Amino acid sequence: MTTSTLSSPAHYSLEMIQDEVRHLVQKGSVSRQQPIYTLCQYIPAREWVCVECELERADYLLRDRIGELIGTENWDND
Repeated sequence: MTTSTLSSPAHYSLEMIQDEVRHLVQKGSVSRQQPIYTLCQYIPAREWVCVECELERADYLLRDRIGELIGTENWDND
C-alpha cells in the first residue's frame, strides 16, 4: 500500500524534499541507511518523476543513501 506524504506542489525544491525526508526519518518510516529510491513508496507515481528530476539536478543518485540527502542532524538535547 502506497502512502502519500508529500503534498502536490507544481515544483519540488531540493529543500522541500529534504524537509519531508527528514520528517519521514524522524517518524521512523525510513532509515538514513536506505537508498533514496525507497522514497518512491511515499510519493505518488505521477509526482515521483518531478522529485527524481530535482534530485538528479542536485547530483543525487537514487542508489545514494537517504542520510546523504538530508545531511547531518543537530540535536538540541546533547
